[in-house]
Amino acid sequence: MDKILIKVYSKNGSVPVYQTEGSAGADLKACLDQPITLMPGERRLIPTGLKIELPEGVEAQIRARSGLSIKHGITMINGVGTVDSDYRGEWNVPMVNLGQEPYTINDGDRIAQAVFARYERAEFTLVDSVNETERGGGGFGSTGK
Repeated sequence: MDKILIKVYSKNGSVPVYQTEGSAGADLKACLDQPITLMPGERRLIPTGLKIELPEGVEAQIRARSGLSIKHGITMINGVGTVDSDYRGEWNVPMVNLGQEPYTINDGDRIAQAVFARYERAEFTLVDSVNETERGGGGFGSTGK
């Protein structure tokens, strides 16, 4: 993997950290001047205090932390977010409280994780039809349980 260039531009910001030797995701932390309380159903962008320069051909997949999700119902609005290699703004995490109780996020709390992956860009070709398969147009749930 290429080097990832990171600018921590807030006094409260911190470089993402892999918690274990086998971790695929590096934890992102909240960078807050004061705590933010998410009420049930509330959505907010939580700042990280980071600007990151990704190499061309690399994306960052921002994912919810499973512990926050299962214990408190705190997750990401969009499931998994993608940060493109040409984005240079602050990384903010779009969070939502799906739980039944208010949840307070404090400065330095681990709020999400970033997984870095190479990608390929597709070349699209317009055709009159696509090849048929055994599955055909069967959608969600069409292959059984």
